[in-house]
Amino acid sequence: MTMFLDGAVADSERFSVVFDIHYEEIRRYIGRRLDLDIAEDLAAETFLIAFRQRDRFDAARGGVRPWLYGIATNLIGRHRRAELRRYRALARSGPPAAVDGHDQRVADQVSARVTVGKLSAALAALPRGERDVVLLVAYGRLTYDEVAAALGVAYGTVASRLSRARTKLREALGVEVW
Repeated sequence: MTMFLDGAVADSERFSVVFDIHYEEIRRYIGRRLDLDIAEDLAAETFLIAFRQRDRFDAARGGVRPWLYGIATNLIGRHRRAELRRYRALARSGPPAAVDGHDQRVADQVSARVTVGKLSAALAALPRGERDVVLLVAYGRLTYDEVAAALGVAYGTVASRLSRARTKLREALGVEVW
């Protein structure tokens, strides 16, 4: 499948296959990082950029998926101020109001909703490179190799950024971070 997709990137007639397979995943990733309202636009822009730059795609540097995540992450970087504002607003907002009902009370206890504000503040405090690595691993479920390809950095850089970010998140949250 990977070889097929690699070939589909270069072929403008088959590029729609790349879009069909990866669009929803990229849109969800962007929606988690920014706002759902902008996720559609940035996901579409991600694929527009990928289509326009398809001749630059190099399968030897990584697969289609990390390449698309790299484009999306660069677009998110352009919207970084909005992302930081969102994390800071989530941090200030505190836990959501409780809803009556036994099922909701049980869900509230299990889900530890209070940590949303702390986590948002901790993510906002991370340097961009560390935050990008954490969110590509956590939201995109990319491997270290895929993150390295997406960001255009070495595998060791991914590992060290993730290690530093985990330490900072652990300190901010007071819990072990995956």
